[in-house]
Amino acid sequence: MCDADRLIKLVFSGLSPLVIEGVSDEDGLVRVRARTPEVAVACPGCGVRTSRVHGYAERTVADVALDARRVLLGVRVRRLVCPTRGCRQTFREQLPGVLERYQRRTPRLAAQIGMVVRELAGRGSVRVLSALTVCLSVQTALRCLLRLPLPPVTAPQVLGVDDFALRRRHRYATILIDAQTRRRVDVLPDRGADALEAWLRAHPGVQVVCRDGSGTYAEAVRRALPEAVQASDRWHLWHGLAQVTLKEVAAHSGCWAKAGPPPNDGPRAQTTRERWGQVHDLLGQGVGLLDCARRLNLSLNTVKRYARAAEPERLVRAPLYRPTLVDPYRGYLKRRRAEQPAVPVLRLFHEIKQQGYTGSYNLFVRYINQGRVDSDRPAISPRRVARLLLTRPDSLTDSQRDRLDDIATACPEMIALAGLVRGFAGLLHPADSNADRLDEWITLARGADLPHLHSFTRGLDLDRAAVDTALTLPHHNGGTEGVNTKTKRIMRQMHGRAGFTLLRHRILLG
Repeated sequence: MCDADRLIKLVFSGLSPLVIEGVSDEDGLVRVRARTPEVAVACPGCGVRTSRVHGYAERTVADVALDARRVLLGVRVRRLVCPTRGCRQTFREQLPGVLERYQRRTPRLAAQIGMVVRELAGRGSVRVLSALTVCLSVQTALRCLLRLPLPPVTAPQVLGVDDFALRRRHRYATILIDAQTRRRVDVLPDRGADALEAWLRAHPGVQVVCRDGSGTYAEAVRRALPEAVQASDRWHLWHGLAQVTLKEVAAHSGCWAKAGPPPNDGPRAQTTRERWGQVHDLLGQGVGLLDCARRLNLSLNTVKRYARAAEPERLVRAPLYRPTLVDPYRGYLKRRRAEQPAVPVLRLFHEIKQQGYTGSYNLFVRYINQGRVDSDRPAISPRRVARLLLTRPDSLTDSQRDRLDDIATACPEMIALAGLVRGFAGLLHPADSNADRLDEWITLARGADLPHLHSFTRGLDLDRAAVDTALTLPHHNGGTEGVNTKTKRIMRQMHGRAGFTLLRHRILLG
């Protein structure tokens, strides 16, 4: 009998404050009968201890599963009489840690459910908990999730601010984190300046605000915390430079593409040259840009792009060739055509077929007709050229470095662009002297014949104080971007369920 009592105490150690009277197995259900110990209990009203019993009540609560079977705990609790005159007449005793008021689950089972719903929310948590022999509905799972306490909202010294889409192009929200510890602080249901300003006024203490190039957030911080330091995000600065680099590379594709296959001379290139001539003829007659757009039935931005180009070849795009199955045999095909210029295409097809070519004959013929065998190297797209310029020089392979040298030789503007890109990359390592170095970089950029880069420098001037802070202080907004990435995963799990309240709860629980 002593061994049985010891085993029960070991298995149900979480119920140690109770007196267990019996355990029975009822068709896959473990039922535990217990009662509260006969000791004096303090009145919740006056605090006077009493053991005078007025009556008894039965409570049934669920406990954690045992041997893959549900456990139901039936507890007989006492209703006690308060001895203090004027206080409550009777009260039902509670056992913190075992029985909670109005709950049908033990605290340890509620904690187990809370851990699952915290990660999986509604339907996913229900499926996982059913495997753990815990039965509950989707609505109950969401209520358990919303019942989990949130951490207190405290204003950090360095605040990270960014927005994310609740419904793309329609509704957005704002995430606030501690940029130093990456602790989630709060989620606002809007990305307007008024919402952020109200939050900053209600939570003083922020000294530095890390943000992207948003003018809305900048205005909100200026209005609420005029003494706070604003820091732009270095990743967004590099991303903006990458975008204008791609535009500059595409604008000069008619020049650097001469290092490979000739530019496209098809109908699209001919149309481009004709439109360039029409735009510049009208501009030479003193016609304005907007009037040119109306006469030629073009958009204003298109007319501006044609007006900026000094020659039509800058607007002619290089052919966009994607990697094909024929590329590994290009060297062999070039050598065979040099030895025997009149070799039939069908014979070449059969020869590379014997060497392992798995593509079709039509793909092979199209590869030959595009001139990709006879040129010195396959064509490269503007995006790939931009990627070569934006890659760290130490990370380039020998072939990529040779390709970049050929492009720079064919187009002098690419030499200036490559130098400016590498110069700006050096500024992304925070240092006290970077503000002065940025002035020098902007002067060099404006002296180069790179119009798209000029627009990038004008954007830096509009937010110069925040840019200087980003390049001189170690603070950045990378943690906020990471939280946004996790938020997208959360939204995919619970799309369309329970609204913004549930989403905010899961984000802040982390």
